[in-house]
Amino acid sequence: MSPDPDPRHVIDGDVYVSPRHLAGSTAIGDPALAPLLDLGWDLRHDDLGNAYVNAPDRRIQLGYLPEGEDDGLWRINAYKDLFGPPTWGVCFNDSTPTEFVRAFTTALATAYEQGPAAYLARSAAGTDEHDPFVAITPLLKRGWNLDQPRRDVFAVRSPDRLACLEFITGDLDLQTELTSRTARWQLWAGTSIDRAAWYATASTDTPIALLTAVTECVSDPAPLPRWREDTASYVKGMAQLTPILPPAPTPLDVQRAAASRRPALITAPSVPRWSTTSRPALPGPRR
Repeated sequence: MSPDPDPRHVIDGDVYVSPRHLAGSTAIGDPALAPLLDLGWDLRHDDLGNAYVNAPDRRIQLGYLPEGEDDGLWRINAYKDLFGPPTWGVCFNDSTPTEFVRAFTTALATAYEQGPAAYLARSAAGTDEHDPFVAITPLLKRGWNLDQPRRDVFAVRSPDRLACLEFITGDLDLQTELTSRTARWQLWAGTSIDRAAWYATASTDTPIALLTAVTECVSDPAPLPRWREDTASYVKGMAQLTPILPPAPTPLDVQRAAASRRPALITAPSVPRWSTTSRPALPGPRR
């Protein structure tokens, strides 16, 4: 019997998808919830199977909504006033690669530990925390290109032109940003914005550091693992699929395998042995 596989070598998938913005969702929410739950945030469920995560101060709320009213699977809102409208809101739809959502929640967990100034306060104009160029810098460094697809819209497109980050200038209504795809930021992949394979939106005043964490992850050149049978709905020949090969065995793996095949030593049963010092039995008395 072969030894148990090293958990470091177990990859959740049988193909790598490249570029990663064509990978699609894993349909598992736990990895993206983990950074917040690790901080002790409150997790609750409703009768439909939706999950709700609240920060200890209730100023950040996350909804994981597989049974929601639309395709907005992930909704994250932050509040200065607990009884007022959100200060900012972010939405990832149900086809967004889970790794991108995790990048956001990981950065959000870090910001929450730093205090309200990191996740609520509106930064002064002219600072890096408020400069949208900071969020697109990771994309530009990795070969994405500036574009202006529509009036009052600036965009950055991936080299294959199958992913795009759009930024709308001018005034926007916050309620519209929170309830539609007309938001300050929109990130999507596909052949066009109207036929996006997945999308994410972020309203005005979403912290730039959180958006930058997502653009860093989206533009990472490393492929993402997926199960081949789950790729048909979003790849459609646009992505490169590479089989995931088992890793080369380490010296320790070889040693364990050899030990598992080595036959056990057979030990002879314990029996009494004659000794040169043994005396023959004495004859019994005659009758």
